[in-house]
Amino acid sequence: MGEPVAIRSGTTISVVIPHLNQPDFLARCLASLVAGTRAPDEVIVVDNGSRTLPKAICAVHGVLLLTEAEPGPGPARNLGVAAATGDVLAFIDADCLADPGWLAAAASEMADPTATILGGDVRIALADPARMTMLEAYESVYAYRMERYIAQEGFTGTGNLVVRRKVIEDVGPFAGIGVAEDRDWGRRATAKGYCIRFMTGMMVFHPARQRLRELFQKWDRQCAHDYSDARARPGGRMRFAIKTLAMPLSPLTGVPRIVRSDRLGGLRARLLAFVALVRIRFYRTGVMARLLVAGGEGRLAGVWNRKA
Repeated sequence: MGEPVAIRSGTTISVVIPHLNQPDFLARCLASLVAGTRAPDEVIVVDNGSRTLPKAICAVHGVLLLTEAEPGPGPARNLGVAAATGDVLAFIDADCLADPGWLAAAASEMADPTATILGGDVRIALADPARMTMLEAYESVYAYRMERYIAQEGFTGTGNLVVRRKVIEDVGPFAGIGVAEDRDWGRRATAKGYCIRFMTGMMVFHPARQRLRELFQKWDRQCAHDYSDARARPGGRMRFAIKTLAMPLSPLTGVPRIVRSDRLGGLRARLLAFVALVRIRFYRTGVMARLLVAGGEGRLAGVWNRKA
């Protein structure tokens, strides 16, 4: 691993945003960057096969628009990295909103020469904070647990990631759609000795899914990635089978987490989160059982927001 390089006063930050069929969200994301207390020096949007290219949206905000034909947010980010000129690269997803202090917090932390990779907090963007939907309640507790991912699993989500260019050059590019590219890249980075710092002040907001089907599709991909990972490890398939058998009872273990969560307000939101948890865990049980019996993880993993 190379020596960390201090961020200088003239260091530039390039923001890279993969995009696929989310023009309204992209417009909101770009507007949130403009409203920040620390403006990006460069913004690059990489479209990954949208029905209509977001040319007008990118033109309004004066950002560079590129296209990547290979499916997957990983390849899209790689193209953005190749085109970027910044010493520091910041990644955010097209459907996220950057907190006004997002890049300011990143720049401040990168002033420390030992800082190499930063993972920020991801919160759910609530449509009506006074009345959460079922999926908002569930995802407020269970989605985007970046601090846990960093501490226990050695990676952070690429929807809120800041990294020095030299680190990406050393670790290598993001993987394709067949694997969970954030987990894969993060683990490769930690294996090389890099430390990922969790930043509470480096915050972005992600909308909750609107329909349960969208969350099911997310778990289709995640279960496929987990099964593929399990098959590659000695005894992994057996452990995956044991996890499958335990999954229907697992919502009971989630009750204390839901009760204690400071991201939920009132009994109604907690009940909604538990109902969603039960439905999702039973769905995951079925997907995992089918993978054990019939395989097909490549088909499930190869979907990234590609709507008809």
